[in-house]
This record gives sequence, C-alpha cells and structure tokens, in this order.
Amino acid sequence: MHDLDASAPDGPGGPDDSVLDDPVAASLAGAHAHLARRHGDAVRYDPEVSTFCAVTGGPGAGGPAAGAWDDLVGLLGADAFADLFSCPALPPAHWEPEFTLDGFQLVQRETVRPALRAGAELVELGPADVPEMLDLVERTRPGPFRGRTREFGTYLGVREGGALVAMAGERLRPPGFTEVSAVCTAPEARGRGHAAHLVGEVAARITARGERPFLHVAAGNPALALYRRLGFEVRRAVVFRGFRTP
Repeated sequence: MHDLDASAPDGPGGPDDSVLDDPVAASLAGAHAHLARRHGDAVRYDPEVSTFCAVTGGPGAGGPAAGAWDDLVGLLGADAFADLFSCPALPPAHWEPEFTLDGFQLVQRETVRPALRAGAELVELGPADVPEMLDLVERTRPGPFRGRTREFGTYLGVREGGALVAMAGERLRPPGFTEVSAVCTAPEARGRGHAAHLVGEVAARITARGERPFLHVAAGNPALALYRRLGFEVRRAVVFRGFRTP
C-alpha cells in the first residue's frame, strides 16, 4: 500500500535543476556552508562529515578558476584522496585515478509513501544513535558514512525489537533539492519493505518543505528498480571519480 501525491514540484514551477550538475559545490556554497572547509577556489566538507570536495569557477566561468586544482592540493594536502563525486571537471592528467564508477542521478517526480511493516517502529536518529548507525553501515556498506555524517540533515531508522535494522537520510542539499542517501537494511531484516518505506518517508519530508528529492545510484545496483517504483526518474548518467593528489 502507498499514497500517491502528484503535487511534487515539476516543470516551470519547480527548482532549476542545473544545480544538480555539480551538487557538491552547490551544497557547500549554500545549505552546507557551515560544514565547508575552503582554500582559494577549492572546497571540501569537514572530513568528519564527508570526503566530498569540489573546485569552483571564477565569475561567469564555465569551469574551475585558474589555480583551483592547486588550491585543492593546498586544502587536502599532497598524496591525499580527492573524492570528486560527480564533479563535471577533471583534474590535471598527472593526478592518479583512485576509482571510477558509473551511475545515475535520479529526481523524484511523484511522492510515493509505502506503509511501514506491522511491528516495526519508525524513529528519527540523533547523536545517541551514531554507534548503531555506524555498525549498520559497517554491515551493509551503503557508501561513505562517518561519525558526523548525520549532520547532513535528517536521518530516519526502522527498529525491530529495539534494534536498528534499517536507515536512510539526507545528504547533499543544492538549492531547491535534497538528496536521499545512506539507504541500508541489515541482512536479517531484508525483504520486509523497510528501505522502500524509509526512502518514501525521507522524500515526503523533503517535498513537504518545498524541495525536490533526488538521489544517486551506481549502475547495476538493483535498487534502481525500487527507486523507480518510488517515483524517481533518471535525470542523467553520472561518473563518480576519486583521485590521488600529486
């Protein structure tokens, strides 16, 4: 069972989705400025929150400002991991690639809220829940998650018998949008619809405050089918990249 609400913002009345082309830089320039660490034309999240970083352009520039990549080395240090996520700009050719992963960026077009399974409890997760959140992440590997990652925004969990068995929350926040992320379910609790409920609930809360939910998924991840059932549509293909600074 689920509720459908076709009133989610779309078309000319919705937010400008060009901010999703470089969502890390857009988030750190706006809603997440308080989590930013800057050096010249380079910016990153506080390392206890996230590994994501970006370079910025000069006024009216279509790409990074001159010297931005040197600024990023100054910010991260030499021989350091530069997690560029889906940044459209590429560093100089002598930067050593750490990883490349194909994926998709999706935006929700309609609100879908699957019901919570009987006997399960939906909870909002706070600082006291971090040890359990980190344990769940360690067992499920949904992606990068650190001790202060929950400071991105609201995180919701499902408890069964008091134990945290699933969670999802907010991550990047470019203007007009909020990303749904850290979707994971403990192996012993899979197949019970917890992920669908959590994604639907996080997305509905984002929509209720006048923003558009979006998310990222790796190519080949079977969760893509679930996200489509929850009203998300592919906006574009992306490539997630990480490099080693010189």
